[in-house]
Amino acid sequence: QVQLLESGGGLAQPGGSLVLSCASSIRLFVIRTVAWYRQAPGKQRELIARLSDDGDADYADYVQGRFIISRDRAKSTGWLQMNNLKPEDTAIYYCNADLVSGGGLGSAANYWGRGRQVTVSS
Repeated sequence: QVQLLESGGGLAQPGGSLVLSCASSIRLFVIRTVAWYRQAPGKQRELIARLSDDGDADYADYVQGRFIISRDRAKSTGWLQMNNLKPEDTAIYYCNADLVSGGGLGSAANYWGRGRQVTVSS
């Protein structure tokens, strides 16, 4: 069945940049609402960015001005561009999205990616 596939992330120095992507494994399952969460060791999972179906973006205060969330409906893919990274950004990042079957004409269901490690260190 359809899955939400994450890629990107990895290792960066403070002040560097990384990109995460989140794609439907089946093209005809269209991404609508998309959000990114992160969870650091010993911390609760927290919402850091969310993009509504009508295109409104919201960010947590500590990533505002540094991170950008985006989406391409034709490619059924979402991204999180992370700039000016800080050591405290180190965490596992999870994509969460509503996918709609039938080329966007079917029913919506919510899916989670498996997470990608982001490490920021000198």
